[in-house]
Amino acid sequence: MFIYLRPTFSKKFTNVSRFKAITISSRKCSASKTTSTSSYCMNSVKQHDYENFICTLLLKDEARSCAFAVRAFNVEVSRVLDQVSKSDIGLMRMKFWEDALLACFSKDISKIPQHPVALELFKAITRCNLTKRYFTSLIKSRYDLLKHNTFENLEAIEAHSEKSISSVYYLILEGSKVRNVNADHAASHLGKAQGLVQQLRCVHMAKNLNAIPLPQDILVKHQVSHEEILRCRPSSRLSECSFEVASRAHQHLVKARGILKNVPEEGRRALLPAVAVHNYLDKLQKLDYNVFDPHLQVRSWWWIPRVWFTNLKKKY
Repeated sequence: MFIYLRPTFSKKFTNVSRFKAITISSRKCSASKTTSTSSYCMNSVKQHDYENFICTLLLKDEARSCAFAVRAFNVEVSRVLDQVSKSDIGLMRMKFWEDALLACFSKDISKIPQHPVALELFKAITRCNLTKRYFTSLIKSRYDLLKHNTFENLEAIEAHSEKSISSVYYLILEGSKVRNVNADHAASHLGKAQGLVQQLRCVHMAKNLNAIPLPQDILVKHQVSHEEILRCRPSSRLSECSFEVASRAHQHLVKARGILKNVPEEGRRALLPAVAVHNYLDKLQKLDYNVFDPHLQVRSWWWIPRVWFTNLKKKY
């Protein structure tokens, strides 16, 4: 008859083993938490801002983690408009992120909301000494959109883009240890170019967004009604409107690239999304500025090698 005898260990040995197990477990949990917050930010940017995700991957270590934190924060505040049907609810969500941002700058980790983006943003602000006013401009631009979702003219789009997109570039430049007036100048123009391109890309979604992305004065000038845009009706008149917006975007892109030699190398990495902006403008031109052409809605892959080669040549 087989009798199982349970082995006996000393109390001291058991306690030491338990202590080691708890220590190893706590280290794994801590590492897992850090990894999960950074992965959350990366996945969020990848899902909602794919072109900038690809370009951000080419940044170096600390600059890359800071950029993903900033871009993930931008995704969160940008999506407020898409997630709510009432402006009051949108204002409440914006207030949450505004309070989270203030907590991050308080340098007190106990005040940080247990949200992956907020935690990563706290680390980025602490490590890279990011400037608060750029975040403030970013949030203010979203508040403005909640109140007014149309633009009177191109200058209004440029002003909004300076606050919402150029501010992101300024923060990424700071995270890359680049504090240079020429880099900021290039970032300003690139942000405006990207903002104008985003408006063009949104035209086919005007009905879902319940907004008219193109400037009102240009629509009036070319006698294009809101109904034509909401019903996605292409026309030569609408193409003329798109041409004017695209031309202004191209001007800003040329200005941003025109001062490349005066921008530090790491700053050029931060401005790589210029390749994606150029790619869209080039496709739009080939399609005779028809913003409703389905080819514009298809995600192309060939521009990705172009980003890599552009970075290799230390350009943007």
